[in-house]
Amino acid sequence: MDPPELHVLAVDDSTVDRKVIQKLLQISSFKVTVVESGSRALQYLGLDQEKNSDCFGDLKVNLIMTDYSMPGMTGFELLKKIKESSTLREIPVVIMSSENSLTRIDRCLEEGAEDYLLKPVKLSDLRRLKDTILKTGSQLTGQTLTRKRKHNSDRSPKPDYHDQTPSPPSSPQQAQTKRARL
Repeated sequence: MDPPELHVLAVDDSTVDRKVIQKLLQISSFKVTVVESGSRALQYLGLDQEKNSDCFGDLKVNLIMTDYSMPGMTGFELLKKIKESSTLREIPVVIMSSENSLTRIDRCLEEGAEDYLLKPVKLSDLRRLKDTILKTGSQLTGQTLTRKRKHNSDRSPKPDYHDQTPSPPSSPQQAQTKRARL
């Protein structure tokens, strides 16, 4: 049985960045819709008029990826609007930016972002995101906070003192190789 096709709404004001993220998402087997601004994303999601938000049921967007720095409405403002919506708040939102600012990253994660990716976004980032979405399914409540805490602690890894004894070699050749390195 094939995994379900996930639909991503990608938001970026840069034509080049939109095309790059669209191509990477397609390579990762995502269905992709791209828009050029936060206000267009809200229109697509039906949030520009609250009475239209019932059309969201047909859209089935599984993930929203947005650039942080955009004219008009920033990705952070878009994130806040999505998280304030009763119909859309469960959709994971990923912020993309070329700026590696811890304050900005923390602010986005505290506001409800699922992740913060540094540009240029890599294929490995998207594969990891896809795995996360497939594991959590559409029920993200309660698990989002845990992942965010883990994400924050990932930035300053603490040493793991468990299991620091080397594993025994599985073959005589491996033992000889280990000894040769010592």
